[in-house]
Amino acid sequence: MKTTSVLELSDIKKIAAAAEAEAVKNSWNVAIAIVDNGGHLLWLQRLDGTAPISSHISHSKARTAALGCRESRLYEEMINGGRTSFLSAPEIDGLLEGGVPIMKDGQCLGAVGVSGVKSTEDAQIAKAGIAALGL
Repeated sequence: MKTTSVLELSDIKKIAAAAEAEAVKNSWNVAIAIVDNGGHLLWLQRLDGTAPISSHISHSKARTAALGCRESRLYEEMINGGRTSFLSAPEIDGLLEGGVPIMKDGQCLGAVGVSGVKSTEDAQIAKAGIAALGL
């Protein structure tokens, strides 16, 4: 048996606060979703002025990153590279950059997904949130 770490509410609040601070610092209106390693939603916030669809997209990006234990942009790159069969993969539908897994000791604890600005900026916000954990 292995012992694994899990995200606690205090961790989620740290991630959310740091991600929000990064978005506000840059005047970016985004939705921020945090999920556990099974892709289950633990946190969702939509900053003022963010399109409602961003709430769905951010959650999908986070779920994809958590279930795949890799950044969602890698799926986007595969598809753009011609591997379109990946569009039929079950349970992953956030195939855009902006979903980043939360990794500790080689284990995926969950993920952060962000939507609302350019995908590179979405990923920047997600990574800023995860960095707050100091992993």
